[in-house]
Amino acid sequence: MTTEARALEANAGGHGHDAHDAHGGAAHGSLKSYLIGFGLSVVLTAIPFWLVMTGAIADKQATAVLVLLFAAVQIVVHMIYFLHMNTRSENGWTMLALIFTVIMVVIALTGSLWVMHHLNINMMPMHDVSQMP
Repeated sequence: MTTEARALEANAGGHGHDAHDAHGGAAHGSLKSYLIGFGLSVVLTAIPFWLVMTGAIADKQATAVLVLLFAAVQIVVHMIYFLHMNTRSENGWTMLALIFTVIMVVIALTGSLWVMHHLNINMMPMHDVSQMP
C-alpha cells in the first residue's frame, strides 16, 4: 500500500473508500432515482402545458393556480431527486434548506402574482390609449 493510499484511508476514518464517509454522509442518487425524478419532472411539465394550450379549464384563475401548484411540486421533486435533500443527511440541515426554499418560493410566487394583479388593475384601458393626442 502506498503512502497516499494510507493517507486516504486514514482520512476516511479507516473505512477505505466509503463514499458516504468521504462526503459527510450525504445521499447519492442511483440511475433509478434519477430516472424517476426525470419522469416526474416531464409529467409535471407536460400537464400544465396541456392545461394552458388546450384551455381544458375555462376559468383562467383556476388554471393559473393549478400551474403554480404543479410548479411547487416540481421544485420539491427536483430538491429530493436531484439535490438529494432528506432528513437523514447532514444532521437535518438539508431539511432546513428545504423549509427555507419552500418559504422563499411562496414569497416569490405570491409577490409575483400580487405585482401582476396590481399592474393589470392599474393599466390604462386600450380605448383610452387610442384617444390620446
